[in-house]
Amino acid sequence: MNANAEQFVNSVLRLAPKLAVFDCDGTLWSGDAGEGFFEWELNQGLVSDEIVRWARSRYADYRAGKVSEDVMCGEMVTLHRGLTEAEVQRAANTYFERHCVPWIFPEMQQVVHALQGAGTDVWAVSSTNQWVIRAAMRHFGIPEQKILAASVRVVDGTISDQLIRIPSGGGKPKAIQEVIQRVPDAAFGNSIWDADMLGIAEHPFVVNPTPELQRMARERRWAVYYPDSSG
Repeated sequence: MNANAEQFVNSVLRLAPKLAVFDCDGTLWSGDAGEGFFEWELNQGLVSDEIVRWARSRYADYRAGKVSEDVMCGEMVTLHRGLTEAEVQRAANTYFERHCVPWIFPEMQQVVHALQGAGTDVWAVSSTNQWVIRAAMRHFGIPEQKILAASVRVVDGTISDQLIRIPSGGGKPKAIQEVIQRVPDAAFGNSIWDADMLGIAEHPFVVNPTPELQRMARERRWAVYYPDSSG
């Protein structure tokens, strides 16, 4: 770990946070695993041809601004209705191992492990589907019960279309308040969809920010860190 990364990790540990919450895509690793898995699974034939056609058209509408972020995040989970959770989890494990592990930010992995070792209660909060985030958190030691991701009800092992939560934008602090029921001492995020979560934390950390969040961080004087491997 280089000096800049070590300084970042130590700056977080000095705060001795009791509760820390982390966004995932773009914050713990480079890129969007949720979007990547969505494209990958359509190409793999995990869902029917009918759903593939619908999903591609729907995503094009989302990119064109015709479908909201929350709606699209929800539909990227509910499109699995009727499949067994076991088969979708296997697919998510395969995808993350093959395509995302090399893009994990080592210092973010280090800070998560260091906080856990110091007794901090560490949670992952993401609008990506629950199966991809579960696969990812095996590399960070965050257990399933401490993941707040886009999720649906699973009935007798089969995925339903009944949404439980979509932690995106304002949905992130809402999920934290409903489930954890404490205000985070530290929060980490990279995009404007993390701003509400960062805003409720005592110590917000902006990691590898998008231009929009970078501007907000400058205005609010939030700490900004660029992982060495982010370029």
